[in-house]
Formats: sequence, structure tokens, C-alpha cells
Amino acid sequence: MPSRSSARLAALTVAAVCSAASAVVLTSPAHADSVRVHDIQGTTRISPFAGQKVTDVPGIVTATRTYGSSKGFWLQDATPDDNPATSEGVFVFTSSTPKVAAGDSVTVTGTVSEYVPGGASSGNQSLTEITKPTVTAVSTGNAVPAPVVVDEDSVPDAYAPAGDTAAAGSVNGLTLDPAKYALDYYESLEGMNVQVADARVVTATDPYSELWVTAKPHEHPSRRGGTVYGSYDSQNTGRLQIQSLGSTADFPKANVGDTLEGTTTGPLDFNQYGGYTLVASELGTLRSGGLERETTQKQSGRELAVATYNVENLDPSDATFDQHAAAIVHNLQSPDIVSLEEIQDNNGAKDDGTVDASQTVNKLIDAIVAAGGPKYDWRSIDPVNDQDGGEPGGNIRQAFLFNPERVSFVDRAGGDSTTAVGVTKAQGKARLTVSPGRIAPADAAWANSRKPLAGEFVFHGKTVFVIANHLNSKGGDQGLTSQYQPPVRSSEIQRHAQATVVNGFVKDILAVQKNADVIALGDMNDFEFSGTARILEGDGELWSAIKSLPRSERYTYDYQGNQQVLDQILVSPAIRRDCGLEYDSVHVNSEFDDQISDHDPQVLRFRP
Repeated sequence: MPSRSSARLAALTVAAVCSAASAVVLTSPAHADSVRVHDIQGTTRISPFAGQKVTDVPGIVTATRTYGSSKGFWLQDATPDDNPATSEGVFVFTSSTPKVAAGDSVTVTGTVSEYVPGGASSGNQSLTEITKPTVTAVSTGNAVPAPVVVDEDSVPDAYAPAGDTAAAGSVNGLTLDPAKYALDYYESLEGMNVQVADARVVTATDPYSELWVTAKPHEHPSRRGGTVYGSYDSQNTGRLQIQSLGSTADFPKANVGDTLEGTTTGPLDFNQYGGYTLVASELGTLRSGGLERETTQKQSGRELAVATYNVENLDPSDATFDQHAAAIVHNLQSPDIVSLEEIQDNNGAKDDGTVDASQTVNKLIDAIVAAGGPKYDWRSIDPVNDQDGGEPGGNIRQAFLFNPERVSFVDRAGGDSTTAVGVTKAQGKARLTVSPGRIAPADAAWANSRKPLAGEFVFHGKTVFVIANHLNSKGGDQGLTSQYQPPVRSSEIQRHAQATVVNGFVKDILAVQKNADVIALGDMNDFEFSGTARILEGDGELWSAIKSLPRSERYTYDYQGNQQVLDQILVSPAIRRDCGLEYDSVHVNSEFDDQISDHDPQVLRFRP
């Protein structure tokens, strides 16, 4: 998934909530015929007053935001109308520390604006605001309007209406139907004081002091406490992001399956990094669910264990080598072959032409030995400098680790960053022309992206072909809360082209040897139900083995409250027919706030 810059962390550095307002002079109440908040919000996502000045808008301050680049306060009308589609709350953008406090009754004069977090090109919905405000105090110490309870009874099961085809698929101009669609329901509460109670955490606390809960505890639960994303029509409507108006030091360090006991209350905001967000002025108390990291079963003497693990931009300066080694040795039980993704070169993000990654890989191997694991050997191919995407200067690539006491690697010279590996026939069997080798590195499908690494292994006299992949990321795709419904997944165009090339290479192997053992694995950056997976699988050349697991266990990644599959191990028919095939998504990272990678490793065990 796309990474988020350190600038965001600075923007979200949370200070203590402003506890007192500046001294103000009380004035008479606003006129009864003035424009009210629900008039500004209107019945669509775009205010009918957008771009216009409004005068003496009355309301009660429910909360203030005193940090970051979006300082201001939330204003809510204490006298709502009878239309459920019109929100009674709005954010007042002051740009500097607001001089009001929760419970103040004020009137606001200013300009109504539709702010699009991330900019118009992001496709995000907009946030209705009052900008350049003049705030007049009416009284202090008033009761804050009671929060709207968000729960499984109030949130609709349908996620979003289809966008207006006459507006390029945008839902902005559609009349809100909060009783039918979850996104409409949340929009009808934009800026209002809302509340969730005893909410289960479904995405762990991240470095930006935010987490995700579900208001629907029975919605597609995983067996470990999360919420599984199982199809493009199963967006999981109960997901809600939680931030806090308090200090980051006090924000709970939560894992999946933990609970925010009691009530979590605050205004409903909308931001670039997840959409609708409850910005809590009152946080529930964290209760641990006791989640522990998983350990897979050890392979038997006759079983070959093959794993894939995205180690997230690993370079020699990182402090995570011992933890990655412990995960490989203890949680993965020292697989015979490990496909590593996101191995960086020897000086990481320094962009000086370095492409060699031997220091990175050997440091990991040494850490594995120190953790009690085998002395792995390894194979990889250095990319052309700055041609494989990822962090600039990092030159990420895939690498094979293999245990030479259990499996041997067939070396055939000639494989380099620009030479394409091919398939030939020898003694009736398929063999690679070079090993290791890169698949079609000059193909346009791999522009600014990682090229697949193919290798030929031998286990107990049987040849196994392994293809390590790291397909194009989802960066640039519109989010699930986009104004365009369904969202556009622009990144899959390149990923589909890549999947076509990988599937074609597997076909070449199977055309020579129908019963060949072929494994294509890695960070596919797409779901097991996606078009990418269907193209990889083709007409049965491959099969994604994670589908052998119950649906409640099919996830390798946790993003914005959705546990989903990005990492896959696909197998050829000869392996799939093996009744002893065992697959495990080993949950050691994605569900935890102290993760060392955002991906969970995957392990396949079978008898070649």
C-alpha cells in the first residue's frame, strides 16, 4: 500500500486540548431567521452555500482542535431540523488556536468552503467548513449536544450508492439516503458529536496515533478479532477511524481484538487517510484481547516448506534484523526456501548508484543463525539503479534464502538485471535457461517496478521452480470513501499486465513439463478475489493456495479496518493435487501496533 510521509506525522502531532477560551464579551442571541448549520450542510455532500458568506450561524462548540495545520472547532446546532439527511454539525477553520471552548454558545460569520483532503486529484470527498470566521460569544458553560450513537443498528449494510454517470461517477450531487447507505449515513453526521461504545479494535494503533474500530461486531469477523475484506462488494460498513484530541502520549497502544471499553465520543471528521474519523474528546478505556503472535507447524522431513515475507524496506541501518530473524526461525519454523521482498541495497535510501545488497542479506542471515536457525544461502539479482520503484535510492528487490542442508539451488550462469530467463527442455523435463533469472525485464509491464526472480531448486531429487514477485503497488487508487463510487483502481492496469507476463512464463514451463512443480509467490499487492489473481491463475496454470483457508483466516495485511490479502503463494496443478498441501498465513505483524513489517509472512508445506 502507499506509504505516508513523515510530514503527516508532524501535522498530526497532538497537543493537549485547549481547556479555556479567551475572555469574550457576551452578546445577544442570533436572529431566528439566520442561516443554520443544517442549511449549510444541505441534503447532498456539497453545501448549497459553498463559496458564499453566511452570517450569524448559531451553535454550541462541541470540541476544539489546537494542533496541526487544521486548527479550529466544531459547531453544532442545538435545535436540529427533522431531516435525517442534513447534518447539524460543521467544522469552523480558524487556522490559529481557536479562542473558544466546548460548551460555548456562539454565532459564526464566515465563508462556506468545500475542502478536499489530499486535493481534487485524490478523488476524495470534501469536508464542509466555515472559513475566515468571525466568532461572537453568546454564553458559556452550555451542555454539549448529546452524541449520536453509531452502532450496528444505525449503520446501514449497503456501503455506497452508485455514482452519477453524468458526473463521472461522483456521488457528490446525489441526495443523501442515510437509512440505506453507510457512506450517506456518515456524511449526514459530518461535524456532529457522535459516539461508539465498547468498540472492538480492527486495525492496530499506527505511528500516527490512530486506530480503527468496528461498530458492527458481527460483520465478517476474523477468528482473531478483526474484520475480513472478502470482495469488492464487502467494504465492511462498520469500520470507523479513531483519532484523539488529547495528547499522543495518552493514545492507547492497541492490537486487533482489543476493545475501547465504555464510550468513545467526539466530532465526526473526514480526512485524507481513511475518510470518516471520530476525533475523540473522550476515549474509551483500552481492554486487551490478549492477542499473541502465531507460530506455524514445523515441516516434516519429507515436506518442503516455502515462505514469502515482505520485510519492508530492509537495509543495514535498520534495527529490526533480530526481530525478523526471530520471526523466521521461531514463528515460521525455519522454512526451506524464503522469498524476501523489499530487500534494499547496502546503503538503503542513499541514492548514490549503489545496487549491491549483500550486506543487507548477510546481516539477516547472521541474525538468523544467532537466533538458532540454519545458515541460509541466498540468491538474488541486483536491479538496474533506480529502475525498480520503491523508496528512491533503495533499489528494492526480491531475494531467495534457502537452507542448503535441506534443499539445493541449481545455478546456471548468465542471469543478470537485463537478461530474460527462458524455459528449455532437457531429458524430457523443463529447465530454466539461467538460474537465478529475471522474467522479461525489458517488458513495459515492469516499468518502475520490481521484476520477478525465477529460480530452480531441488528437494529430495525433485525439481521445484520458484518465482518471487513484488507486483505494482496500489498507490494512486481511489479510496473506499472516494466521491467516485465504485472507486477507480488505476494501479491494477499495470498489475494485470504483470500478472499476464508471470502467467505466460508458468505456461511456458508447463508446456514443456505438464506435471512440473511451480510456485509463484510474493507480495502481489492484490486480493485473492481480484482480477490480478484471476490472471495469475489463468486457465488453471496456478491456484492461490490461501483459498484453502477458511474465509475468516484469509488475510495478510490490515488496512483501514479491513483485513485483506496482498501476499500470496500460487501453485501449479501438480502441487495442488497433493492432498498433503498445507497453507498458513502466519499473523505476526499486521494485527500488532509494534509490527516490524506491515505484512504477515505466508508458508506453504507440501511433498514434491
